[in-house]
Amino acid sequence: MTDLAATGKPVRRSWKDVDLRAVAPFVALAVLLVFGTIVNPTFIGIDNLLNVATRSAFIAIIAVGATFVISAGGLDLSVGAMSAFVAGVMILFMNAAPLDGNLPMLAAAMLLAVGVGAACGLANGLITTVGRIEPFIVTLGTMGIFRALTIYLAEGGSIAMKSQELRATYRPVYFGDVFGVPVPIIVVAVVAIIGAFILYRTSFGRHVIAVGSNDDVARYSGIPVNRVRTVTYIIQGICVAIAVLVYVPRLGAATPTTGLLWELQAITAVVIGGTALRGGVGRIWGTVCGALILEVVGNIMVLSDLVSEYLIGAVQGAIIIIAMLVQRSLSRR
Repeated sequence: MTDLAATGKPVRRSWKDVDLRAVAPFVALAVLLVFGTIVNPTFIGIDNLLNVATRSAFIAIIAVGATFVISAGGLDLSVGAMSAFVAGVMILFMNAAPLDGNLPMLAAAMLLAVGVGAACGLANGLITTVGRIEPFIVTLGTMGIFRALTIYLAEGGSIAMKSQELRATYRPVYFGDVFGVPVPIIVVAVVAIIGAFILYRTSFGRHVIAVGSNDDVARYSGIPVNRVRTVTYIIQGICVAIAVLVYVPRLGAATPTTGLLWELQAITAVVIGGTALRGGVGRIWGTVCGALILEVVGNIMVLSDLVSEYLIGAVQGAIIIIAMLVQRSLSRR
């Protein structure tokens, strides 16, 4: 394969010029699909693959937002607790029934959820940037706050949708499909396309990468570092809210354990996807692939007797460590 250099002479490119960190997650997914088929032939069935992709939707959507935060040099450990809090507020609003008609109620509840998610993200961003506190500490604190608020709202139990009619109207958001494609998969695709456009095709996206690469250089270049980082947390909050919109019709309830360990899975998906945990590199499509990899691994464990399905969390923890080791080895090339 050749390219023309500035001199007009052809420059030969080899496979060594390919960014292996960008390709690795897709290769890993392909290998897992082959392995899953060998372990259990039913794994490769269309129904099972659609189910795997649907179940990965929540983490994939949240992880798209996490890609922005991490690319800008931040971190958000509160996304799981935030999901529970946003879901709880949304369901309580629907149970209050201030509007007549299911569709107006759902529309208002969805707007409220997005607003609450954005507000939570804004709080994380402002405390991190204005307060000049490490994002690890800030989001660890807000994780406890969001989880405690959910327990308070649920009074130690669960918050369930009371109206069966409203629940039936809402169900297609998770269980419905468009031309055979489940709605959650379509939502993931739309979120990923918008996220990729913002990160790769806009000045804001370039600012995100610049801030994550070196915030001092970015600041000297005239980039509003604090504003960029704060907006990434708002994007994260909106992505959490969108994931909640898809999640709530699945069970029709929110509990204090809703979203438990979602932060680990989201960060793992981002790292597997090739985004550098130190910032400066962001790969939206790799992140979506990473979320699929996590769900595929879990599905293979359920369909086979190789490893107990109760060890899924341990396997996911091992995956993020391995992914970091692979990233470090590839960055030395």
